[in-house]
Amino acid sequence: MSTTAEVASTAWSLLSGTDPQLMAIVGRSLAVSTTSTALGAFAGALLGAWLAVARFHGRGGVLAVLHTLLAVPSVVVGLLVYLLLSRSGPLGSLGWLFSFPAMVMAQTLLVLPVAAALTRQVVEDVDQSHGEQLSSLGAGPLLRGMLLVWDERYAMLTVLLACFGRAISEVGAVMIVGGNIDGFTRVMTTAIALETSKGDLPLAVALGLVLLAIVLVLNAVVSMLRRWRLVHAQRGTPALEGVA
Repeated sequence: MSTTAEVASTAWSLLSGTDPQLMAIVGRSLAVSTTSTALGAFAGALLGAWLAVARFHGRGGVLAVLHTLLAVPSVVVGLLVYLLLSRSGPLGSLGWLFSFPAMVMAQTLLVLPVAAALTRQVVEDVDQSHGEQLSSLGAGPLLRGMLLVWDERYAMLTVLLACFGRAISEVGAVMIVGGNIDGFTRVMTTAIALETSKGDLPLAVALGLVLLAIVLVLNAVVSMLRRWRLVHAQRGTPALEGVA
């Protein structure tokens, strides 16, 4: 049996046997990424909605900075958070370095510009057709932007998916501020990097498969919701009436 086949067989055994170490890493990774996505997407949606409808001097510069932040390497964000949380840093008294909150903080900073940039684009597009009507009803820039976000809530699911993908696939920042401590701060991406460097390929492959499965499931859910929305729109009935 080839080495590749042996690795695949052992990886499948870890998955089918719900290996405790694997499950702990997956659970911790989901907890960190879900929390940071919720925080970063909420703050980013507020910022993006406001930027989409507000007009002020220097707006172009703010947008340029926002777009630049989309391309900032995760290790740079990790270094920034490390400096903030180190003993000599301004937030050193919190004692968050190499902990769950530090990883959440780093991923939130990575997610926020993604949410802001994508939300701004979504809201700016729909604002061209509905913005004046809301303004005539007395809605200020932020309220107007948030109403448009709600109106495009199904499009915002794609934004959330992009934010979650950015968070759960990140490795550099969480490794710097989390330390990749076994049983405490080790998540899927950092574990894959470590186990591959150690030559423990079965665990790395198993975690990689779980990571891919999570992303596939989320994409399937978003696609189903979009299809549901189209079906209800064709029937002339509001989707998720009474719930959304």
